[in-house]
Parts: sequence; C-alpha cells; structure tokens
Amino acid sequence: MKRALVTAAVLALAVTGCGGKQQTDSAAPGGSQSCEAGEGRITIATGNSGGVYYVLGGGLAQLISTNTKLRATAAETGASVQNIQQLVAGNYDVAFSLADTAADAVNGKGSFDGKPQKVQALARIYPNSTQVLVRADAGIDSVADMKGKRISTGSPKSGTEVIANRLLQAAGLKDTDVQAQRLDLAKTADGMKAGTLDGLVWSGGLPTAQITDITTALKDKVKFLDITPLLPKLKEVNPVYDQAVIPRATYAQPSDVPTVVVPNLLLVREDFPAGNACAITKLLFDKQAELAKVHPAAKEITKQLATQTDPVPLHPGAKQALG
Repeated sequence: MKRALVTAAVLALAVTGCGGKQQTDSAAPGGSQSCEAGEGRITIATGNSGGVYYVLGGGLAQLISTNTKLRATAAETGASVQNIQQLVAGNYDVAFSLADTAADAVNGKGSFDGKPQKVQALARIYPNSTQVLVRADAGIDSVADMKGKRISTGSPKSGTEVIANRLLQAAGLKDTDVQAQRLDLAKTADGMKAGTLDGLVWSGGLPTAQITDITTALKDKVKFLDITPLLPKLKEVNPVYDQAVIPRATYAQPSDVPTVVVPNLLLVREDFPAGNACAITKLLFDKQAELAKVHPAAKEITKQLATQTDPVPLHPGAKQALG
C-alpha cells in the first residue's frame, strides 16, 4: 500500500525516520518493567490528510522521535477500519481508531465479522464529533431526507463510513437508498464546493480544516444537521455514542449544533513492547500542551478518561504509565 508520510509543510514539524522493527523491552532494577522505549523505528497509522488524526499523528511522531530512542513516522490512511486491519497485519505499530470501530474489532463484529482482532489500547484520547453537512438547497433537513441524494459517506474502510452507514440505518434507510460516494475528505470538500455532492458525513475532531474550508467557501449555502434524534438507535448498536454540540464559533455558524460524539483510541497489537507502550502513553500526557499546539483537539485528551477503553483492553505498558 502506498503510504503518504506526514510532512513538515503540513505540520511545520520535522518528522523523521521510517517504519521498521522495534527493539525489545528492557527490565528495570528489581525485575519490574522499564517505562523506557527501546531503540527502533515505528509507524503510526492516522487518517485522511485533511483530518485531525493526520495532524495529531504527525505531532505524536515528532514527540516520540524527539523524546525517546524510537524514530517514528506518521502515514496517511483511510482511517479506523483500515488502520486496525493493517495494524494487526504488522504494517503499522500504532493506530488511531474510533472507539466504536475498535469495539467491533475486538468483538469480531461489523467490518470484522467473526474475526476478533488482537489489539489493545494505549489510551482513550479526544472525542470525534459526527459532522453532517448538507447544501441548503438540497432539501435535506434530516438524515431520512438523504434518500436519493448524493452523499459522501467517507473513505472506504474508515470509521466515518461505519458511522455514516449506521446513521442511515437508524433513519430507516438502506445503503442503496442514497447515492453514496465513498470519498476521502479532500475529494468530499471539492464535491461540496462544486455542487456534485448534496451532503457529507464526517467523523473528526474540532475543527477539521477541510470542513472549515467548505463552510468558509459556501457560507449560508450549507448547513449542519442535528442528528441527535437518532442517538437512541445508535446506542442500541454501541453504547459508546454520546451527545454533545459543535460550538457555533467552530465553523462560524448561527448557533451551536447538537451532534453525536464517539471517543478515539490509540491502539497497538497485543505484542507491542511494554516499555514502548509505557513511554509513549506517558509522553502523550506529559507533552499534551505541545500536542495541543499542533491541533486544539488535543486539549480534550485527559488522564481522567484515558483508561476508559472498554471493551478494548488497556495494554499492560499503558496501565503502568497511567497507574
């Protein structure tokens, strides 16, 4: 798979190195596990280039490379489902994922039907807001109104696509009831501005740069939908879904927009070295302020919520860092 590395031009960060074999852990005096990363190279699976995963993944790679013996790189991907599949396959060492997709993975449900994935979490991080944006002239006032419309449901094998399909089902629609366009965020933004799309579903942190691009370019020609009436049905699928708002100032909207949120997790394989897991998890919280400079979504990463990853088990090294 072709993997685009996060560049300094995007993040104003110098991300160095490339994927490679990790070094095994070293034991601390007295036989306890060291919370120090070994030497080696690791890769971080992020998401679409216009999304928050991509930006924060680059920032995390820079922090790891600067503060440990590891050399980390972040790669652009299709996001959650693909990230987990390729994490398990050994193509990546660390991966961002929506918590609902990760729950499907460990339970062998949804896109992972019958095949439980052996992944663990380093931490619960910031939440993703489900952002449903439509053209004001498309005649769409609810998800049910998307029948027959041209809707971007996100990249194939992304967490956005999972949530988009669940929203459609919760609204009583079948996949074939909409003209679903499985587009990445850059192509989605182009389609909205060109008028070749009637709407989009995007699951991401606030703000997402390309959603800002759309709302800035089209102003009152687009509007956000309140999807919270579908929350009870979404919770029947996975209780991790919750309600929040997209503050009006985020995208210069007339008012706050109620929406559905889902936490994000930082994932590794079960065999990820405990010393590396401990060091990276500790770094995530010790250097949170630096990550927040890369993207404000990192301000919502809290140690109080970090261990709330069920049903995804917390990696033993992460438990040590958060204990």
